Amino acid sequence: MLNKTGFRLLCLAVMVSFLFIAQAQTEEQGWKKSITLPSGEVVCDLNGEWDLLWIGRGGPEEGGGQRLKNVLNITQQGDSFEGIRMIENMFVSKGSKAIEGELDKDGFKRLIYYGFGGNVSQYKGKISKDGNKIEFDDRIGYFELTRK
Repeated sequence: MLNKTGFRLLCLAVMVSFLFIAQAQTEEQGWKKSITLPSGEVVCDLNGEWDLLWIGRGGPEEGGGQRLKNVLNITQQGDSFEGIRMIENMFVSKGSKAIEGELDKDGFKRLIYYGFGGNVSQYKGKISKDGNKIEFDDRIGYFELTRK
């Protein structure tokens, strides 16, 4: 009787440990929306509308304290994505490309931002654990994209 009970408890403990391992792997990736590539790699699904906020830092000549907002429509095919501006402001036109890049299982493999005046810069951005926020910055400002 005790041997059967012990064996059942052992089996139960093994099953529970497998569930915890599977849950930990899911939480490690954590993205609410994801795409599985033909290679089997899972990347964050960035498709949809995103609010963009840029906060300037530095002195007045560098836009210190200034805040600019826009809305991007990001389309993704596989691991590549592109974000188009949905709102015009004094620096950029509606319909212009704002970002593009490539993803891998850890987030961004490549992230390029197209600023005003033809300024193009590459960044090391990060995607939040749930996949609903993107952040990157440089010496003159901080960018934050939030999924709508």
